[in-house]
Amino acid sequence: MDKLVIRGGRRISGSITASGSKNTSLPIIAATLLTGQGTFTLHHIPDLKDILTFTQLLHHLGVETSYSGNTLKVSSRNVESLQAPYELVKKMRASIYVLGPLLARFGHARVSLPGGCAFGPRPIDLHLLAMEKLGATITIETGFIDATAPDGKLHGAHIDFPISSVGATGNAVMAAVLAEGRTTISNAAAEPEIETLCKFLIAMGATIKGTGTTELEIEGTDSLNAVEFHNIFDRIEAGTLLAAAAITGGDITINGVEPEQLKAILKKFVQAGCSVETTVNSVTLKSNGKLLPTDVTAKPYPAFPTDMQAQWIALMTQAEGTSNITDKVYHERFNHIPELNRLGAHIEIRKNQAIVHGPQRLSGTKVMSTDLRASASLVLAGLVAAGTTEVLRVYHLDRGYEKIEVKLNSLGADISREKYNEF
Repeated sequence: MDKLVIRGGRRISGSITASGSKNTSLPIIAATLLTGQGTFTLHHIPDLKDILTFTQLLHHLGVETSYSGNTLKVSSRNVESLQAPYELVKKMRASIYVLGPLLARFGHARVSLPGGCAFGPRPIDLHLLAMEKLGATITIETGFIDATAPDGKLHGAHIDFPISSVGATGNAVMAAVLAEGRTTISNAAAEPEIETLCKFLIAMGATIKGTGTTELEIEGTDSLNAVEFHNIFDRIEAGTLLAAAAITGGDITINGVEPEQLKAILKKFVQAGCSVETTVNSVTLKSNGKLLPTDVTAKPYPAFPTDMQAQWIALMTQAEGTSNITDKVYHERFNHIPELNRLGAHIEIRKNQAIVHGPQRLSGTKVMSTDLRASASLVLAGLVAAGTTEVLRVYHLDRGYEKIEVKLNSLGADISREKYNEF
């Protein structure tokens, strides 16, 4: 296994360009299953473990792909299997994204129940609710979701999600674009990742109204076409790099971003005492190292994102006072806290809230990654900890951050990737 060895106390400073969004790439790649017409050319696709896992899943289905220089080419003309096996699906929950496209195009899909990060249950009930609303018959047995459109075709319907779900919204939209008639989706996720998926489907020939809002209307079509498309930036990677500068008293400019998508995050950095300036495609943050305690509540977009909660907790360990961080999306997403406390943090957990007492002097030691964003929080803590921090099991980190140690080193960090034996 790989570990990151971080020699702390170095200031993060400089400029860098944001990677493409992982959370947009996966549904876009899944949407290529909707048509066998032509070859897709997808630009700004990050070089991540999750992308590799997802393309391996597509290969199993018979899809052809090639990847070079952050450009992915995909042809789904020769899909020969409608079953997504456990061996691949267990590696990440986003594999469930193939359900909607396969069902819509072929009238049947068989997808293993997914695995993923270990921070509490994230049920797929809403994905199945959407498919059933569109006319599918769903059975679950021997660890597989078996979905069938009785007459081989899905039919437009009204889908009213009881809670906002990015994954379920994406699956529902992909299924609806080939369904007969009109589909409306209420309480749809409005995250930029879903808005971008809708724009991608529209480029393919779909008719979707309400993109970027919580109310979507889709008119089904008989066929879609392959297109060339440019992915958006990764707002969570950008937020993490901003936090790296803030926690080390540094300054950073991130290019290739859309500051409006970072609005809730940037607001909190300002409240925490950082200086923030934006242009149409960049954001600059400066920190003098004196951080103010700042409460955040993670909720669906446009609020502060749950995927930045762990990083914010790490940042607030250096704030001059007590901060309360509440997660209203995933109530049990706090596996990083015991590891941060091992580094010297003083953090309490009360239900879905973390109380962070700062500032605390952190000292390097060995810590264990438990999920993707937890890994990022440990890296941030390691940047400011005295001595050397070893972050183990960084395969979690590699799922969602493109060469994070290379990027941080280019900004002044001292991080090496090394092999180790866990047992």
